[in-house]
Amino acid sequence: MTVTLEVAEGVGTLRLDRPPMNALDIATQDRLKELAEEAGRRDEVRAVVLYGGERVFAAGADIKEMRDMDHAGMIRRARALQDAFTAVARIPKPVVAAVTGYALGGGCELALCADYRIAADNAKLGQPEILLGLIPGAGGTQRLPRLIGPSRAKDLIFTGRQVGAEEALALGLVDRVVPAAEVYEQAHAWAARLAKGPAIALRAAKESVDTGLETGIDTGLAVERNWFAGLFATEDRERGMRSFVEEGPGKAKFV
Repeated sequence: MTVTLEVAEGVGTLRLDRPPMNALDIATQDRLKELAEEAGRRDEVRAVVLYGGERVFAAGADIKEMRDMDHAGMIRRARALQDAFTAVARIPKPVVAAVTGYALGGGCELALCADYRIAADNAKLGQPEILLGLIPGAGGTQRLPRLIGPSRAKDLIFTGRQVGAEEALALGLVDRVVPAAEVYEQAHAWAARLAKGPAIALRAAKESVDTGLETGIDTGLAVERNWFAGLFATEDRERGMRSFVEEGPGKAKFV
């Protein structure tokens, strides 16, 4: 298997496993989509970690495979490529990317699909497609500028340059930099904390933020308003408010 899903204590780890560099070939893309959708469906998965292993997150697409494709072939494949990454971005649960080593091209685009990114201090990120005479095709031209702003995104996309972990942190491309040996542990801890939270409210928060970014503030406010009112029908809301009044903040146990 090129991608696996392992679940423990409410956290599902989506693990890329295609040595040596986790190149994202067609089979890996399709398996990623399948397991992302499974993680979204399974109730016991409350949060997700994207991980490529101790040495590399994902060095990008499988260039040898792509080189053999012509225009017609890529027209047929491009939508499936984007759909695989969109399936990760739309997992209705908190998702954290544990970035080790290289996250380039499709690897960087996969990290962009997470809600939060923790990077090793030796990580390298970038969108080098321009160096192949291409542009990012798995969401990089859309998700990257939404995350770090258009001018910074254009610099990375136009030049194809790689950035180290500290520059990625300064750009807002990653959210935390830690020693390489601690990346998965800290990502899992982030996910495990949220796995204990109110699942429906977390889903509502993620959908409200993402919808607002993808549409406009009026649509985003409508989604927020509907979710906010709807959460008053949940047991978690009752538990959270009762615990707050009786015990103080942060002590509720959600179901």
